[in-house]
Amino acid sequence: MDARKLIEVLRATIDPNQRQQAEEQLNQVHKIIGFAPSLLQVVMMNDVDMPVRQAGVIYLKNLVMHNWQDHEATEPGQPLPFNIHEQDRAMIRDAIVEAVVHAPDLIRVQLAICVSQIVKHDFPGGWTGIVDKVCIFLQNPDTSGWMGALLCLHQLVKNYEYKKPDERAPLNEAMHMLLPMIHQLCVQLLPDDSEQSVALQKQILKTFFALVQYFLPLDLISKEVFSQWMELVRAVIDRPVPPHTNEVDKDDRPDLIWWKCKKRALHIVTRIFERYGSPEDVSKEYKQFAEYYLKNFSGGIIEVLLKVLDQYRQNVYISPRVLQLTLSYLNVAVAHAFSWKFLKPHMLAIVHDILFPLMCYTDSDEELWETDPHEYIRMKFDIFEDFISPVMAAQTLLHTICKKRRDMLQGAMSFVLTVLTSPNPNPRHKDGALHMVGSVADILLKRKLYKDQMELMLVTHVFPEYNNPNGYLRARACWVLHHMCEIKFKSEQNLLQALEYTQHCLLNDKELPVKVEAAFALQVLITSQDKAQRLIENNIKPIILELLKIIRETENDDLTTVMQRLVCTYTDQVAPIAVEMTQHLAATFKQVLDGDEGSDEKAITAMGLLNTIETILNVMEEQKEIMVELEKIVLNVIGLIFTQSVMEFYEEALSLVYSLTCDSISVDMWKVFEMMYQLLQKDGIDYFTDMMPALHNFVTVDTPAFLSNENHLLAMFNMCKAVLSNDPGEDLECYAAKLLEVILLQCKGQVDQCVLPFVTLVLERLMKEVKTIELRTMCMLVVIAALQYNPQELLRLLEGLHLPNMTKSVTTSFIEQWIHDTDCFLGLHDRKMCVLGLCTLITLGAERPQAVTECAPMIVPSLILLFNGLKRAYASKAQAEEEDSDEDDDEDDDIDQVLESDEDDINDEAFDYLEKLQDKDDSDDDDDDSDEDDADAAETAYETYSTPLDSEDCVIDEYVIFKEVLQNIQNIDVSWYTSLTSNLTQEQQKSIMDIFVLADQRKAAAESKRIEQSGGYVFQNQTVPTSFNFGGNFS
Repeated sequence: MDARKLIEVLRATIDPNQRQQAEEQLNQVHKIIGFAPSLLQVVMMNDVDMPVRQAGVIYLKNLVMHNWQDHEATEPGQPLPFNIHEQDRAMIRDAIVEAVVHAPDLIRVQLAICVSQIVKHDFPGGWTGIVDKVCIFLQNPDTSGWMGALLCLHQLVKNYEYKKPDERAPLNEAMHMLLPMIHQLCVQLLPDDSEQSVALQKQILKTFFALVQYFLPLDLISKEVFSQWMELVRAVIDRPVPPHTNEVDKDDRPDLIWWKCKKRALHIVTRIFERYGSPEDVSKEYKQFAEYYLKNFSGGIIEVLLKVLDQYRQNVYISPRVLQLTLSYLNVAVAHAFSWKFLKPHMLAIVHDILFPLMCYTDSDEELWETDPHEYIRMKFDIFEDFISPVMAAQTLLHTICKKRRDMLQGAMSFVLTVLTSPNPNPRHKDGALHMVGSVADILLKRKLYKDQMELMLVTHVFPEYNNPNGYLRARACWVLHHMCEIKFKSEQNLLQALEYTQHCLLNDKELPVKVEAAFALQVLITSQDKAQRLIENNIKPIILELLKIIRETENDDLTTVMQRLVCTYTDQVAPIAVEMTQHLAATFKQVLDGDEGSDEKAITAMGLLNTIETILNVMEEQKEIMVELEKIVLNVIGLIFTQSVMEFYEEALSLVYSLTCDSISVDMWKVFEMMYQLLQKDGIDYFTDMMPALHNFVTVDTPAFLSNENHLLAMFNMCKAVLSNDPGEDLECYAAKLLEVILLQCKGQVDQCVLPFVTLVLERLMKEVKTIELRTMCMLVVIAALQYNPQELLRLLEGLHLPNMTKSVTTSFIEQWIHDTDCFLGLHDRKMCVLGLCTLITLGAERPQAVTECAPMIVPSLILLFNGLKRAYASKAQAEEEDSDEDDDEDDDIDQVLESDEDDINDEAFDYLEKLQDKDDSDDDDDDSDEDDADAAETAYETYSTPLDSEDCVIDEYVIFKEVLQNIQNIDVSWYTSLTSNLTQEQQKSIMDIFVLADQRKAAAESKRIEQSGGYVFQNQTVPTSFNFGGNFS
């Protein structure tokens, strides 16, 4: 296709009336050799309309993203998937850097993505030329080519950003030449503060950050080189922005290139200090560098950052991200004695003049509160906003200095008290002071000097703000109470007052942000204060109903957590309103689902609503009449998700199905089962693991209903077959095999028609490649379950079964594999099944397969191995049951964490973790045995899905069965007994005797339990004499 024709086709793709036909044309020609280079040529034609060029570059980007790499055929015999011909790839590699250099920004962005993809697959082996081309353009005095070259370099560095040091050699080799070049370029550009120059500087800093963000290549960046870069970065931070930037609207200033450049510089110094500059927290390889950094650079960087803060103090504009990163750097510096000495003289002034104003209510807060309270709430509770917020950085720095450095808490609290006790305090200042108190509340409640005064502080300075006419101060009062929830109230009246104020704000306040803060405060008070739960018990209904309204109005995910806590705490009080609550939550879920925004926040909120509904179902499970009503509501929610194929909520919907089927299964729930079957057929099998708990319920909770309709059984089989036949991953396949085993054990004697298809399905899967022992044992357990179901019928079916590529009979192959793999059966259930299966095999008498006879010497040793594992597994289970789940947390004495001015904050846990990571390869081999022992004793993940064999009331005891079987064989078939036991070692013979002793003990214990449950062993209370007469009188 020539260039002009291609241009017309691309033009047609942006015309809705011609788009489909044009796209079909492109699909027909895109595989032709020469198409991709022609497309790049068209994209770079300056006389072509920009929309056409954009359409072309996007098509090129998608072509490169999906078809650059060579692909293998999905199945043997299938044609190779399309990839761009090497001839075309060579032409594109040769031209792409020049294209990026000369393209306008709209095109350049897409071409840079192409460069990234090409680097990913071709560098260094197939494309060393990128380094040479970048060098040529950077050395050219024509500045117009620098940005494109730097973008290509950035893509090269980004491709190695997350790779381990030993995988970065090609990049390091390239950067030995390029790093000095871009440093010199940035130094050359530094005096020029024009927009174009600063954009280039920003791009250079961005590339350097990507180079050092996760690994610092010390062989590439020597001390001299590092020093040069730090001087450059320091100069960028220190450089004033041009005066004309102040004419731009404040909201738009953070996007100006000068502030973006400063942000990049601060990213670098903060990241290096955090990751490589803290001697106490780095791994061995960076220890020397950390000492070097701390001594040589921390002081100089802090000096510049203090200048930044001084500018902010003097009302000179500083962008929020620059301010946030500045405070974050100082937060790291607080922990080190060397850097602390630079900060200490200024820190209280920073608290007064920087942190305090940042923590006060601002004009922008007020504007957002009044114009869009919903957005105000979203901003205040958005964890991602916290990462970049200067307010949160101020809060964190305040907490760090008060916790780690002596006299800082006292100085900060003295300042707070001055603000709070001034005759006519500015309300916003009062908000800032209370914000400071709440930020260090956990420290205040541990320090002896303050903890006894906190109740008085609440009563004096926080309680009055509940009646403040300013809504933000009422919200702040709730926020402070939230953070001081663990206070030990000496007066129950004060606790009652706190609860009443908070309830009043939740139920009656007109301002939505106040209601939200009150909800959080109330929840933590109930959790932390033992008496609080009782004190608000009578008001829980209006509280919950109001909370439901707030959740619907704000769609705030955190509030659903509050609701879940209240539901779990006040089960009895929730019961009368459970149906109303669930209706409300279901309606809110539909509202969120129907909303225009498809954001992650909406999805998280919707998940929280579904989880809250599930919590209500779980706490109401004993209330049968209520559950009937709840089921109707929840079924609408489940139906909405399934019928609209809202895949992101399938997991939560399937969890709801599980909750509705734990005790009984209604007619409507069997319709849901049909929907689940259709869902799996339509949306694939990736959700089978999420379905498994509910599917297990459908089989085990009401087995007669399950068996009453053959379609139920057929659907279960088809679902398992779909999983085991389509290679979705062995974890999913394990669950499918487990479900087949459960059906055979649960429905013994009632599903004869299933034995052959079940067994055939798993044996065919075993004939394919199996990578994990879990899948192999799960499939074998299905056959063992069939053996338990009907031994004679199974053997007959196996003898008649013919599978491809098998040289031996199916029966022989399976039995040999089974005996060989007995050490792969783990946990209680799997080992018990294996023991019972082997016991069944050796009792078959005349029907015994020849393979069993041939394996005879290995059977009893295999059983001994299984019993040894069972002994460990039972011991592990008993230990877990005996362990006290309520662990008392030791209350740390925070005073010990205060550092003197010449002390460093040493994070022992972080250091140990880094050392373990570094030594992991050396220690892995040594730990193999202990790890295997731990796994050997633990229950398997699949034992959650219980069978009749796992019930506490199960009368089948594997120890007793084994003893009886072996003794019976000894009595009636001596020659067979000899074949089984003649090769046993003395230690193995002793093990059998130990198993027999345990069998007797377990049998006696079971009999005692049976007698006790039937009313036996009842002893009357006897009067115990107060004195004893041994042998009568002495007279």
